[in-house]
Amino acid sequence: MGGGLFVWIYSKFVEIRNIAIIAHVDHGKTRLTDALMRQTGMVTDDSVSMDSNALEQERGITIYSKNTSIFYPSAIRQAHGSGQASTKINIVDTPGHADFGSEVERVLRSIDSVLLVVDAQEGPMPQTKFVLKKSLALGIKPIVVINKIDKPAARPEWTHEKVLELFMDLGANDEQLDFATVYAIAKQGIAKLNLQDESNDLTPLLETILAKVPPAKGDVSLPFAFQPFNLAYDNYLGRLGIGRVYQGTLKVADKVFLKKSSGEIIPGNITKLFTFEGLNRKEVPEVIAGDIVMIAGLPDIYISDTVCIEKEQSLLPAIKVDEPTISLNFLVNSSPFAGKEGKFVTNRQIRERLEKELEVNVGLKIDFSAVDYYKVFGRGELHIAILLENMRREGFEVQVSQPQVILKEIDGVTNEPYEEVTIDSPQESCGIIIEKMAKRKGQMKEMWPEQNHTRLVYEIPTRGLLGYRNEFVTDTRGEGILCSEFVGFKPHAGEIIKRSVGSMISGEIGTVLSYSLANLQERGVLYVGPNVEVYEGQVIGNTAKGQDMTVNPIKGKHLTNMRSSNSDIAIQLIPPMELSLERGLEVMAEDEYLEITPKSVRLRKQILTETGRVQKGRKKSV
Repeated sequence: MGGGLFVWIYSKFVEIRNIAIIAHVDHGKTRLTDALMRQTGMVTDDSVSMDSNALEQERGITIYSKNTSIFYPSAIRQAHGSGQASTKINIVDTPGHADFGSEVERVLRSIDSVLLVVDAQEGPMPQTKFVLKKSLALGIKPIVVINKIDKPAARPEWTHEKVLELFMDLGANDEQLDFATVYAIAKQGIAKLNLQDESNDLTPLLETILAKVPPAKGDVSLPFAFQPFNLAYDNYLGRLGIGRVYQGTLKVADKVFLKKSSGEIIPGNITKLFTFEGLNRKEVPEVIAGDIVMIAGLPDIYISDTVCIEKEQSLLPAIKVDEPTISLNFLVNSSPFAGKEGKFVTNRQIRERLEKELEVNVGLKIDFSAVDYYKVFGRGELHIAILLENMRREGFEVQVSQPQVILKEIDGVTNEPYEEVTIDSPQESCGIIIEKMAKRKGQMKEMWPEQNHTRLVYEIPTRGLLGYRNEFVTDTRGEGILCSEFVGFKPHAGEIIKRSVGSMISGEIGTVLSYSLANLQERGVLYVGPNVEVYEGQVIGNTAKGQDMTVNPIKGKHLTNMRSSNSDIAIQLIPPMELSLERGLEVMAEDEYLEITPKSVRLRKQILTETGRVQKGRKKSV
């Protein structure tokens, strides 16, 4: 019996359990999901992972929420006549980084329980608090998985106590406080109910899911109702909606109504239906209540819309997504090197790409009203950087302005976004961190020793946190950990002076020479090395004194007939601080653009000529 047919036959008769895996970044969500799929026979290749996107694999983080399903006892055992009916478990793997919180929020409304994964050494971190708070508010009773218990510094009992404290701090009810706990080593595919138990697989976790997660509710006799929590796009099928069937059944070619919160009702026909089997989507003729499915045929479908079979049916409760916190402008690349490296460089092509991004990226908002730029609103620097990285890999050239926080007027008072920042720092670095956080209007909430480190908790305006992460890495020599969580809009904190360096600007176009860099590196930090093409107005480094300085990086050594006693001494160059997308967004000044092409990331002044910059400065001072 074929795998796809097996899934379809049993999806009508077995129980369905819907769960999401939530956690702070790098606590092991995806590893755990991968191990569950391998042990239930849904994948056979050990190299297959939920993090299939190239950027996810490179960065080691989950960026997009994804669906999978497993059968327990596995389809393999059932096919061999084990006699025990399989339960279908739909799993949604969610991102752990705060910038992709919108991916988590909309998933939680469509599942019945969550696996809250917590690192046995680090304990609860900011994103743990964020996702748990959302879950508890919806009445979900989580299963806690304390992962990485094999770490040398693991402290699972302490972690369990900290998780319990977090539940109480977030107002969990008595039922939620009585949560089940499973200990795991996701990398090895091992779970146990007690630390002293022997185990060689994830059976204890799977049994806990069956015992603690209620079967998916949904009356198949009622009219069909479906709500998407995620979107996908197919070149042949168009926009696809991924969500839960709350009631009824639906067949291919059925006529449906797409109902929006605005009151608009759009009739449509279903062209394809899919369920999930492992990482694959399986085309099926019919879907039923309780399952998480994908539907095609509704080009106007969006997150939180209601798809129903009868026009008079009520809307399902709306899924709210938190608003963006930062904005920046996307412009056509206008540098002297424009068009040399990219395939898509026009205003129309950039607009079409951004419109396509809105099809699936619900945390993003874009204002297309301006003629010469598009204002893009996002959840954080990483959220925007991932979009830009995807665009450059597709062949786009674009330039962007400095990220700015979004301000709100609330009761006549200007408010700005704030973040709760948790820092694990070596003890010797605490002084410089406290000093810099104070300058950026950060207020310390807590401070306590944490093994060989010190943990600091701050509340700081998002504006103060922008551009700090690279400084933090330098100040802690790469040994510190900084995590943040958006906590809401609060009164404006006043002026924040963050930038203590100026820009070193090329005054010429040509090839950078080592001789020039040897003299310039004494003035600050360089962004370019020798034999690199630069243009007038390009920012090639920063200056320690804090003032902009125009320099000539293509100047060579003047040749004479005189011999120097030092003529044979080799030039010693300090390796440049190469600009990545995230670093460029952090270090750029307000009067600069970040130029992004498939091969290069360059920083430039908005006004390329020194004369033009001086004239603009005079106009401002008048």
